[in-house]
Amino acid sequence: MIKLRVSEILKEKGKTNYWLYKQMGMSYQNFMKMINNKTKSIQYANIEALCVILECEPNDLFLFEDDC
Repeated sequence: MIKLRVSEILKEKGKTNYWLYKQMGMSYQNFMKMINNKTKSIQYANIEALCVILECEPNDLFLFEDDC
């Protein structure tokens, strides 16, 4: 399973979910689904925005966990 690591990155940078929500300009409902790994897809534009805002690479955003 692939998981988004945004919460961990925010903690490392000393930022909050609310701060990122304001930067992203998304609806609160869609933002929370994305942050909590409750969405089935993420648009490339959102991945790019996360990378720019969090100053990271796409590889930093995702974690692959083996379900076995």
